[in-house]
Amino acid sequence: MKFAVFGDIHGNIEALQVAYDAAQQAGAEKIYHLGDLGGYSPFVNEVVDFLVEHAIEGVQGNYDETVANDREHCGCKYEDPIQEEMANKSFFWTKEHASEKAKKYMRGLPVSRSFSAYGDKVLLFHATPSKNNLYWYEDRPEKFFHEMAGKTDADIFIYGHTHKPYRKDIENKIFINAGSVGKPKDGDPRACVTLVDITPDDVQVEFLRVPYDVEKAAQAIVENGMPEYFADRLREAR
Repeated sequence: MKFAVFGDIHGNIEALQVAYDAAQQAGAEKIYHLGDLGGYSPFVNEVVDFLVEHAIEGVQGNYDETVANDREHCGCKYEDPIQEEMANKSFFWTKEHASEKAKKYMRGLPVSRSFSAYGDKVLLFHATPSKNNLYWYEDRPEKFFHEMAGKTDADIFIYGHTHKPYRKDIENKIFINAGSVGKPKDGDPRACVTLVDITPDDVQVEFLRVPYDVEKAAQAIVENGMPEYFADRLREAR
């Protein structure tokens, strides 16, 4: 079974379109998304329409839940006061511009999805199995991985939220962070498409980096009234 996973699209319709084409060309039988559909780029409504049109199922991210339910805070973590100020501007812009159709879709997303392939149970969620805004970086202690694995009977865990892709095998469990389609933070501005191929004997994971018109996406951020800060971050992939 070969499938693709789109992490953290964040309103970047340009990246989503090329990610979809790349997943199709790679032979993905199914595509899933990991939530956080808006924020930082302006096309949250277009992203939702695209996912619905192409029957891409997914899970609810912290941004989806907070935008759709008109929360006061996106549940994000900040590195400095400037980042906090900019993130708040993005959040309120997205709440104001997201359509009721988009909010209804985001509100209705499940917090997780699971399925089985050749005896392995796959679990998809946004950040962790129990909390959708906790940052699960690769350098977390193994104890943390064991704690997360203990919350469910899954064999393969697939998630996002940090925008930094990795695969980590611990004992008989496989942990996969799918990175980000629309807002990478690992220094590579290309969209990240995570391809997972499960066979009776193996689990192969490929982080396919797909070039797209980053400058067009960056200009759209400014043209739609969002801070140029986010355009620069998109270009720099941080």
